[in-house]
Amino acid sequence: MVPNIKIFIILLCLLAVGLLYRVTIKGKAFNIKDFRTLIFSAKITPERILYSGNGIMFVETEKMDLPHYVLCSIESAARVNPDRPVAFFMKGLTDINSKEDEDRARMSYPTLLPYDNIYFFPLTMNVLLNNTPLMHWYQKVNPKSGEYRNPVILDACKLALIYKYGGIYMDTDIITLRPVPEQNFLAAEESQLSTTAVFAFDRHQMIILQFMQEFVKSYDVTAWAQQGPFLFTRILNQFYCKVPPFKGKEDLKCGTILFLNTERFFPISRLEWKRFFEVKEKHPTFNNSYALNTFSYANRKENTMMVPGSNTLMEHIYKKHCPITYHAVLEKKTLYHKFGP
Repeated sequence: MVPNIKIFIILLCLLAVGLLYRVTIKGKAFNIKDFRTLIFSAKITPERILYSGNGIMFVETEKMDLPHYVLCSIESAARVNPDRPVAFFMKGLTDINSKEDEDRARMSYPTLLPYDNIYFFPLTMNVLLNNTPLMHWYQKVNPKSGEYRNPVILDACKLALIYKYGGIYMDTDIITLRPVPEQNFLAAEESQLSTTAVFAFDRHQMIILQFMQEFVKSYDVTAWAQQGPFLFTRILNQFYCKVPPFKGKEDLKCGTILFLNTERFFPISRLEWKRFFEVKEKHPTFNNSYALNTFSYANRKENTMMVPGSNTLMEHIYKKHCPITYHAVLEKKTLYHKFGP
């Protein structure tokens, strides 16, 4: 009996070592289901989920009852990247202390349930900004004042997330088309203007620290994009290179920073956003794009949303890249169940 127990213990240890090898040494190819099993009884934290620096992160600073464009964005990222954790940080979400808490949060969003690589976390500013240059700013300045307060809070969150965990940050109106092969990059919204809607870096990168320091130094809550695209572009020009205009569809190397062509995320520009709602017989393929920024703020201002049966480009994108969300909207299913004990 004793030898059998010893053999069993040895086999169990070998299995544990093999699983840890998959999720730590291989890093970027870990199996999500095995990882969920590994942490089944442990407290689920961003540090446990995002430790490999390969996560895709989203933030919601306003509400729990999410519009379908947000659900489409998250679904598309999880669908295209099944071996990468997709972490959604939400204001108003209670603490996730166990797998049971996480399961209750997941049950709140039925269209996202089929994806095992989606994780929900509460957005707690004091925790997220701690040990960053933004903490002092947050303690001294009232971020609730000013016309652009929510975008400013969001800008702070995305910088802290990338600095602490590394990976890709995406706004919740970006629909993923295919995996992003680059690991450290900024992306152009216009030819010589960086976006903050999507960017990626390894944790503790100097450029993110520079962004946070400039964020505090030049803080102006009343100026649109002051803490966002203009900040990124200022630092890029000041410390890395004077960003030249694109001459084609190639990406640029700005010093040590990869600056992605507008085609990668903005093949349809901000001023052309209504193209998403045009009806055409043939839709563009976006072969040079990794994802599409759909400019939800502009859509909301004119109360323009994806409508099933409209035959618009936006409907075509939903059908192909977030099919579960699309069919839920088509069948008028409930998209949100209130989170509770």
